Amino acid sequence: MDRLDAMSLFAGTVEAGSLSAASRRLGMPLATVSRRLSDLEKHLRTRLLNRSTRRLTLTDAGEAYLVACRRILSEVSEAERAAAGEYISPTGELAVTAPVVFGRLHVLPIVTGFLAAYPDVDIRLTLSDRITQLVDEHIDLAVRIGELPDSAMVATRVGSIRRITCASPGYFARHGTPARPEEIAGRDCITFEGLAAPAAWSFVIGKSETVVPVRSRLQVNTAEAAIDAAVAGLGLTKVLSYQADAAVRDGKLSVVLDAFEPPPWPVSLVHTGQGRLPVKLRAFLDFAAPRLKERLARSL
Repeated sequence: MDRLDAMSLFAGTVEAGSLSAASRRLGMPLATVSRRLSDLEKHLRTRLLNRSTRRLTLTDAGEAYLVACRRILSEVSEAERAAAGEYISPTGELAVTAPVVFGRLHVLPIVTGFLAAYPDVDIRLTLSDRITQLVDEHIDLAVRIGELPDSAMVATRVGSIRRITCASPGYFARHGTPARPEEIAGRDCITFEGLAAPAAWSFVIGKSETVVPVRSRLQVNTAEAAIDAAVAGLGLTKVLSYQADAAVRDGKLSVVLDAFEPPPWPVSLVHTGQGRLPVKLRAFLDFAAPRLKERLARSL
């Protein structure tokens, strides 16, 4: 048994949440995943996982072993990076994650410029709106939007974005332009489940947060769909400023109720900060941070 492979398989299975999910993620037959985990438990003479048809739970021994596996695998990865020269010059693969729309509009152009400047570095860019676990998912750097929880992560703030309420000029011409949040009650609204609840939107009046009930004529699960529907004149929508930046600049959408929006959210570059910082990561931080600051300063 290759113990490092077994540790990696065990940790990957726990991260995936089920044997079938681990099989898909690892590109390995389900029977092989199950057999190798059983072989590992036989080798250790203890049960690591309680298996059910849909999910896995760790035993006490499994929890302790998972912590040890992650530490050992991290140390091995660190040793390999050092041997490969990642602490001498920018080289190797860099894993970066960012929210989907923000990543496509702002991160991808910076990544392409970085790759042109650093030919010995490859980048694996993952665009996802879920919060990724940097250590568990082997991510070097994450772009995070919003207040960051207290943690051991190292964060570099590169700007902020705000929430906006908008609709097409044609919609406002037909129905009037609201001057206060309560005036949108009963209006046709397009709700985007990733940002606001379909039944109510939050605004700030004075120093207090006020929740205004809205009539959701259309619920969508992406900002692009909400923006397209608003441009088509269906109604009001609430999205993040960068998501609608192009439509607003082109005059396809008009922003209202600016003075009543909640405070902006910070945008940060986050990494674990554990051990020595690989040169490739330092190079990317130095390259990306000022460019993201410039791009965000120009946006709405």
